[in-house]
Amino acid sequence: MTMILRSTLTSPFGRKVRMAIHHLGLQDQFEIVPASTADPDDTLRQQNPLGKMPTLILDDGTVMFDSRVILDYIDGMAGGGRLIPAKGDARHQTLTLAALADGIIDAALLITYEARFRTEDMRSETFLTHQRDKIIRALVKLEANPPAIEPVTVGTMGLACAFGYLDWRKALDWRADYPALVDWHNRFAAAVPAFAATEAPKG
Repeated sequence: MTMILRSTLTSPFGRKVRMAIHHLGLQDQFEIVPASTADPDDTLRQQNPLGKMPTLILDDGTVMFDSRVILDYIDGMAGGGRLIPAKGDARHQTLTLAALADGIIDAALLITYEARFRTEDMRSETFLTHQRDKIIRALVKLEANPPAIEPVTVGTMGLACAFGYLDWRKALDWRADYPALVDWHNRFAAAVPAFAATEAPKG
C-alpha cells in the first residue's frame, strides 16, 4: 500500500512535503490525492479536523498534520538527519529557518485570503500592511545573510517554496529589492531538481 498525501499542487505547505518526497526518492511510497479546504463535503475535514493541507494518511490509517510533522516523519523514513539535523546548533538553526519561511507563507496566505474572502469595502489596509511588514522584515534579515544551498533542509526547501508562493500570488513584489535572495532562489532551483519537479502547472 502507499501512503496518501492530501494536498493541492498549489499549496506551498503541500509543496514542501512533495519536494521532500521527491528529493529523498520516496515517490513510489506516496499517492497525492487532491483536497479542497473550501468544500464541506471533502473528506479532508474528517481526516484532519482543522480541514487543512497537507494531511498525510499512513497505511494503517494513522493521520498526520501539519507540514512540519509530516516532514519530520518523511525525514525519519529516509533514515533521519537528511532534511533535519539530528541535534545541536545545526538542528535549531534549520528549524528556525523553517519557522521563518513558514511565517512568510502564512502572511502571504492571509493577504491572499483577505482579497478572496472579503469584499473590497470590508478589507483592512491596516491588516494587510501588518502582514506585508512581517514578510519585509523576514526578507531584510535573509537578504543580509542568505542560507547555504547545501545541505538541502526543511528550512531551505521552505524558503524556496515561500519565494515561489510570493511570485505566484503577488502578495509582495520582492524581487527588485532583494537581489541576494533572487540569486539564492535561482541557485537553489538549479541545484535541487525537486523544486522544478513540484512546480504547479501553469494556467
